[in-house]
Amino acid sequence: QVQLVESGGGLVQPGGSLRLSCAASGSISSFNSMGWYRQAPGKQRELIAQITIAGSTNYADSVKGRFIISRDNAKITIYLQMNSLRPEDTAVYYCNLQRYALNFWGQGTQVTVSS
Repeated sequence: QVQLVESGGGLVQPGGSLRLSCAASGSISSFNSMGWYRQAPGKQRELIAQITIAGSTNYADSVKGRFIISRDNAKITIYLQMNSLRPEDTAVYYCNLQRYALNFWGQGTQVTVSS
């Protein structure tokens, strides 16, 4: 099994920054990608940033230019640097690991952008 533990959420003012972390452990000898999803109240969970095993990244249009996903291979940890945060970024953020047809999820961390 795979365990994903997120950290770094919290309350921030509009225009501020936060950095999320996700540490993976367990049976992770190989995987296809890791990424970040978010789910706002009343909305579906959406992919916002992803990094493949080869290091390629892709972003949702809503966060492009503001969020940066990165990875520490030695620690099998990914990060999400979130800048210029907006109230509409408020959501629970989930870490995801894809291994072939399987998806593994973290418990989620709340990000609230409010003045």
